[in-house]
Amino acid sequence: MKKTLLLLLFWSCTQQYAQTVRKYSNEFMNIGVDAAALGMSSAVVASTNDVNAVYWNPAGLTHLEDHQISLMHANYFANIAQYDYIGYASPIDDRSAWGISMIRFGVDDIMDTTELIDSQGNIDYNRIRLFSTADYGFTFSYARKLPVEGFQYGVNAKVIRRIIGEFANSWGFGFDVGLQFERNDWKFGLMLRDITTTYNIWNIDEEEYAKIANAIPGENNELPESTEITLPKAQLGVSKTFDFHNDYSLMVATNLNIRFEQTNDIISSKIVSIDPAVGFEFGYTDLVFLRAGAGNFQNVMQLDNTEKVNFQPNIGLGFKYKGIQVDYALTDLGNQSTALYSNIFSLKVDLGIFR
Repeated sequence: MKKTLLLLLFWSCTQQYAQTVRKYSNEFMNIGVDAAALGMSSAVVASTNDVNAVYWNPAGLTHLEDHQISLMHANYFANIAQYDYIGYASPIDDRSAWGISMIRFGVDDIMDTTELIDSQGNIDYNRIRLFSTADYGFTFSYARKLPVEGFQYGVNAKVIRRIIGEFANSWGFGFDVGLQFERNDWKFGLMLRDITTTYNIWNIDEEEYAKIANAIPGENNELPESTEITLPKAQLGVSKTFDFHNDYSLMVATNLNIRFEQTNDIISSKIVSIDPAVGFEFGYTDLVFLRAGAGNFQNVMQLDNTEKVNFQPNIGLGFKYKGIQVDYALTDLGNQSTALYSNIFSLKVDLGIFR
């Protein structure tokens, strides 16, 4: 059973690589970072203003007043997959800032049983090997305020590294561009991901690949294409914060996540598909935060051939004290009925507190 699952997993992956343009290439870069943002269903493109803007919208880095570092860890799919993130950002002067981050999404200690049975038909458990499949995203960011008051922009340069044991590995490169605008307590944001398209170039070990290809009856063993392209995406966001009696605040935010292709999103056409998200953050004296959100609205076909709208609800909690912020989110990668929920924790520290 395990051998069969391994073979099918790798075969499905390599067959997807054969498509030069893939719908879900480098999809791990779209999961999101920071429990505070995920608790609001990622509706933070307009409001992000700390180190995590490296991921959400680099234009927000211009709001930094000091060095910051952020850490996050999450387990997905019943702890099978590990998702980790670290980010650092710092102001350059009163008009510009820079940042850097790394994301790792991986599954470790997978059993490779392709050599479990030798040429004589004997089973030898010593021939089982362990390998990992891991995706890495390295982002380098620069942000600057424009001469027009309230406008700022940011640019990300991304390096993608993907590894599937000894079977295959790839390098990818791409760019993001972000904009933010503030006026009368309203905030607007635009994030263009993979704006130049992101190219991944794969190096496939022919000998290792042949073991997989030959192990699946009825399939040819031709090598898949060695390149794939991640198509551009856009996120448009709006947010506003309301203050009550100087102690309480409520931030309301919404995102429109846009793909330039037809998907199962609630708004979909042959040209563009739109997935809305909405988030709320209730704060008390800038010390305690309660968050909630809903996103990932999808049209899902039911067994009786009718369509039903599914969505993903998220909730979160945060504490902030003297430059140290700890956040928690209860979220998942699917919807309210089918996926296992994940507990996500993140830490953000203003390094200036150590001076």
